[in-house]
Amino acid sequence: MKATETKLKGCFILEPAIFGDERGYFFESFNKEKFTEIIGKEVNFVQDNQSFSSKGVLRGLHYQTGEFAQAKLVRVLQGSVLDIAVDLRKGSPTFGQHVSVELSLENQKQLFVPRGFAHGFIVLSETATFFYKCDNFYNKESEGGIIYNDSTLNIDWKLPQNEFIISEKDTILPNLDNAKL
Repeated sequence: MKATETKLKGCFILEPAIFGDERGYFFESFNKEKFTEIIGKEVNFVQDNQSFSSKGVLRGLHYQTGEFAQAKLVRVLQGSVLDIAVDLRKGSPTFGQHVSVELSLENQKQLFVPRGFAHGFIVLSETATFFYKCDNFYNKESEGGIIYNDSTLNIDWKLPQNEFIISEKDTILPNLDNAKL
């Protein structure tokens, strides 16, 4: 597995070794020992989540606070998304900065999003199935979010805004300056 640390310390793009032949392909999508060596610390994933969405669906930017903060290992099982991670770690030299990576069935890339980050994605293909592992259980009282179009984040979502499909809940999120961190 090839691992590349992004400009945001602790946030990694992971690319599996894919073995293909006339029958199809095979790859190891997760190996705890290899993952721990790459990340440099042990992460105990406790929950898997999956979503299915249509083109233009934007989910995010979400995070959990305090003792319920979550690290995520995300990937796409079908289709293509633009995945975004935003550093919310106070005191971090990259606080408020983001990385974006296209995750797809074709490239099989994964993104590790550590605790202390907001996360979101937009579907670029007609449909997409998105899968992620979490290292902590969801807690409604600890949920937080940042509005997708915060001008200080300056995220290029790669689609025209008139194509976005966003939940009402995600359209009323605060900007970074007003978010509960």
